[in-house]
Amino acid sequence: MNPPQASSAPPNALIVDDERDIRELLVLTLGRMGVKCDTASSLRDARALLRSHQYALCLTDMRLTDGSGIELVREITQLHAHTPVAMITAFGNQEAAVDALKAGAFDFVSKPVDLAVLRGLVQHALKLRGAAESGKDAAADASALSKLLGQSAAMNALRATLTKVARSQAPVYIVGESGVGKELVARTIHGESSRAGGPFIPVNCGAIPTELMESEFFGHKKGAFTGAHADKTGLFQAADGGTLFLDEIAELPMHMQVKLLRAIQEKSVRPVGANAEVAVDVRILSATHKDLAALTDDGKFRHDLYYRINVIELRVPPLRERREDLPVLIDAILTRLAAAQGREKPVLHVDALEALGHYTFPGNVRELENILERAFALADDDGIRANNLRLPEARSTSTTPAIEPAARTPANLDPRSLDPRESASSALPEFIEEIERKAIEQALQDHRYNKTRTAAALGITFRALRYKLKKLGID
Repeated sequence: MNPPQASSAPPNALIVDDERDIRELLVLTLGRMGVKCDTASSLRDARALLRSHQYALCLTDMRLTDGSGIELVREITQLHAHTPVAMITAFGNQEAAVDALKAGAFDFVSKPVDLAVLRGLVQHALKLRGAAESGKDAAADASALSKLLGQSAAMNALRATLTKVARSQAPVYIVGESGVGKELVARTIHGESSRAGGPFIPVNCGAIPTELMESEFFGHKKGAFTGAHADKTGLFQAADGGTLFLDEIAELPMHMQVKLLRAIQEKSVRPVGANAEVAVDVRILSATHKDLAALTDDGKFRHDLYYRINVIELRVPPLRERREDLPVLIDAILTRLAAAQGREKPVLHVDALEALGHYTFPGNVRELENILERAFALADDDGIRANNLRLPEARSTSTTPAIEPAARTPANLDPRSLDPRESASSALPEFIEEIERKAIEQALQDHRYNKTRTAAALGITFRALRYKLKKLGID
C-alpha cells in the first residue's frame, strides 16, 4: 500500500509555553481546527523538536524558563523560513509584541488568549505556509511584484524586501517622496500576502474632515448623531480579513491618533453610538511623504503610535536614484496612454529621452506620467521630441520670447488659425489645454454636437474624443 500523500495529512503546530494550562488550551483549540500539536515547555525542548520535525506553525510564549521566546523567533526565521511563528505576550505588553514582529514573527496574541483572535491567527499562518509550499514566493515576479517596473539595484532590493514583508502580519511604514508609488507598494504587499483574497482599503487620512473621522474609521450606529439615519460600516470593518492602507497618516489629528492606536493594539473597534466593541482582523500599512520621526520629536505625532506602525520601515526610492529604469517606465506609460486614447503609441526620439535623462523629477513617477501625457497631446505625427516635453528646467532657461499676456491670451485667439508647431514650442501647458478646449467646442458646434462627426473632423478616434472631453471637463 502506498503511503498517504503529504498534502492529505493534517497540519501540525509547535506550541512553546512554560504554563501547562496555556499549552492545554492551545492544543484543544487548534485540535478543533484540525491541527495536530506538539508541545514544549522550554527553549531546549523546542529546539529538539524543530531539529526532528517540520511544522506548519509555531506559537511561542515570550518568557520561558531558559530564555526568551524572541530567541526562538529569530532561530525559526533563519533556519525554518517557511514556518510562520507567532508570539504569545502578556496583556498590554506592546513593546514585546513589536520586538517579536521585528524579530520575524508574523503576528502575536495577548494573554488571556482571545480564542477568536487565535483562530484567525492560525488560519493566516496556514495560508502563509500553503503559499510557501506552492512556490508562490518563487513566482513573485509573475504576480503583483511585476507591477513594480524597473531592474535597477534599488528596485530589485525593494522587490526582495517586499517578498519577505508580505509573509508577515507586521505593520509596515512606507517612506517616500510624493509621487514615488507608495500606494502601489502597499497594494503589492497585500497582493503577495496571505490576505490577498481579502479587501484592500486605501484611505487618504488628509482628505477626511476632522469631525467625520471617527465615524469613517470605526462606523456608527443609527441615531448616534444628527444625520446618522442608518448604521454605517467603518473602514476598519470594511478591511476585515484584509489590509487597511493609511496614506498620509501624518495628517491625523491627535485625538484620532489615540483612537487609532487603541484599535490597532486591541484589534477591535467601537462604532460611534455602539455599546460593545467589534473584533477586526486587519493588517495596517501606512505611508507619508513627511518626516514622521521629526514630527514625533516635535510632539506633533504620538511616539507610541509611531513605534506601533513603524515595525517595518520600507523606503521607496525616488526616480532620480533609478534613472536606468526610465526606458521601461516610459514605454509602459506611453503604451497605457495610447490604449486609453485609441491612438498609436508614439515614438520617443533620442533628444526627448536625453532630456528626460537629465531631468531631476521632483514629482517622481507621477510627474513623469504627467509630462508624457502632455507631450503625447503636443506631439506631431513623427513622435515625441524634446520640445514637446515642456520640462520646467528647459522652460526656465529657454531663450524663446515670452508670450505677451495682453496681446495673445486664449480668449483673443481662434485656435484654428494657430500653427500647431508654434503653439507647441512657445505656449504654456495651460494655454495649449485652452486651445484644445476651444477647438473641440468649436468642432462640436460645427457638427451639431455629433461626437462621431466631430472626432472625424478633428482627425482623432471617437475614443480619443471621449477621453479629451472628460479630461477637459467639456459636457
